[in-house]
Amino acid sequence: MSTKRSLSTKRSSPPSPVAEAFRRFACGSAEALGSSWAFVGALVVVSVWALSGPLFGFSDTWQLVINTGTTIVTFLMVFLIQNAQNRDARAFHLKLDELIHAVKEARNELIDVEDLSDDELTKLQGEFVRLRKEPPCAVDAETADAEHAEAGSTKGRARTPRRKTRRRSTAA
Repeated sequence: MSTKRSLSTKRSSPPSPVAEAFRRFACGSAEALGSSWAFVGALVVVSVWALSGPLFGFSDTWQLVINTGTTIVTFLMVFLIQNAQNRDARAFHLKLDELIHAVKEARNELIDVEDLSDDELTKLQGEFVRLRKEPPCAVDAETADAEHAEAGSTKGRARTPRRKTRRRSTAA
């Protein structure tokens, strides 16, 4: 029988109305503007502009219209895209942190690894490169049996021996 912890989403203080409005706008905009219809719309706007060139004699004003329009749209989209990426990255890291926390053999030091300095991340990456190059640890059947015995009955579970795991500290 497994017990699952409930996800606590209680906040110490409610988000500001501006932050909540921007979150809703950014999520809705990212969804709408990332669609194929938005691309088709942009293609139509550019096509209409290009086809109207002869009508306006390909004047400086005609060119300024598209330059100004695309500059403004690009400037605003940068903030929307960055907001969506920040939100996705935060959610992704929280999911990974939960998996690290839930897996017994995982090192809890890797939770919030994204907050480490670049030098610390480089050292950690080097450690994983070394681990990847090492031959797999031999299966120790006696250790696996002892672990199963400590955990209680193994009825209904497949008995697969575990690999020896080494815990290393990331602190330097």
